[in-house]
Amino acid sequence: MVDSETVNPVIAESLPSILLAEDDPVTRMLLARSLKKAGYAVEAVVDGAAALDRMIKSYYPVLITDWEMPSMDGVELCKTVRGLQLDGYVYVLLLTARDAKEHMVAGLEAGADDYLIKPVYEPELLARLNTGRRILALEYSLRAANERNRVLSITDPLTRAFNRRQLMEQLPRELQRARRYGYPCSVLMCDIDHFKVVNDVHGHVVGDEVLQQFVARVNKIIRSSDWVARYGGEEFIIVLPDTNHEGGRIVAEKIRQQVAGEPFATEAGPVRVTASFGVASTPSTGPPLGMGIELQIGVADACLYRSKRDGRNLVHSMEMGLGPLDPDQISPVQRDR
Repeated sequence: MVDSETVNPVIAESLPSILLAEDDPVTRMLLARSLKKAGYAVEAVVDGAAALDRMIKSYYPVLITDWEMPSMDGVELCKTVRGLQLDGYVYVLLLTARDAKEHMVAGLEAGADDYLIKPVYEPELLARLNTGRRILALEYSLRAANERNRVLSITDPLTRAFNRRQLMEQLPRELQRARRYGYPCSVLMCDIDHFKVVNDVHGHVVGDEVLQQFVARVNKIIRSSDWVARYGGEEFIIVLPDTNHEGGRIVAEKIRQQVAGEPFATEAGPVRVTASFGVASTPSTGPPLGMGIELQIGVADACLYRSKRDGRNLVHSMEMGLGPLDPDQISPVQRDR
C-alpha cells in the first residue's frame, strides 16, 4: 500500500532546532543562552567547517552563522548548504559587523535569507526567527502538497495500491536491480474468482469493499520491500524482490489461504470470495539479459490462466528461463483440498 506520509515534517507550531556557528566564545555563549531562553533547541559550533559537518549529519531547519570565521566563513557556508540535498529547507540568518549595502547584498546572494548587524539586539533576533518559522511552515506545506499530488498520480484511488502506470515504470527498475546484484524476483498475478457475481448479486459498492479488503489482506502477508499494484478490474500484481521461485509460491499460497479463510465484512453482510494466482520467478541468480517485464507478466498470466482452468482458488507457478514459454513447466502448488 502506498504511504502518503513521507514528507519529513517541520511542525509550524513548534520551535525549530537551530544550528549556531560563531567563533567568538562570548558571543556564542550569549546567543545560545538567549535562544534557549526563548525555547529553541540550540547546538553551537565554533566555525563554518564544524557547522557544515553537523548539517550533513543532521537536519537543522535554522542556521545562524557569523560571517567572519576561520576555516570556512559564513558566506561560503551559505553557498555550500544551498548545494546540499537536505531533508527540508534551511532558513539561514547571517550575522556580521559589516553594515555596508554591498556586504548585505553579497550575503543574500550567497543564500542567506536574512541579515543582522552585530552586536545582535535580542528582540530583533527573535522577530527574525519568527519570520523564519513562517517561511519554513510555508515550505513544508508546499512540499506536503507536492507529495500528496505525487502519491495520487501513482496510486489506485479505490484500493490505495499502486496503479498500472506505476507498475509499468517500477517493475523494470526492480528487474534491473535484481540483474545488477544477482538476486531473484518473483511476480504474482492474482484474480478474484467470480468477481462479476459479487457485483451482480450484492452491487458495486460491496464489490469495492471486497477489492479494498483484498489489498489490505495482501499487505498483511507481504514484506515492506514488496508491493502490490492494481493491474485492472479485479486483477492485481504483487512484486516480490529478492524472492526465488519457492518463496514466491509460498507467499502466493499464504495470500490464497488468507483470502479464502475468512469472509469479507461488507455492508451486505459477510461475503466469501476466493482468488487464483500465477507466479513467475526469475532464476535465483537474477534475470538474464533480455528478460523483460513483458515476459515475466506474460508467464504469470499463463500460470494464472492454468489456475483458473483447473478450478480456481489455486496457485500455479513457473521458474523462467530465456527460452519460449513451455506450458509443461507450469506447476501447481500442492494443498489440502
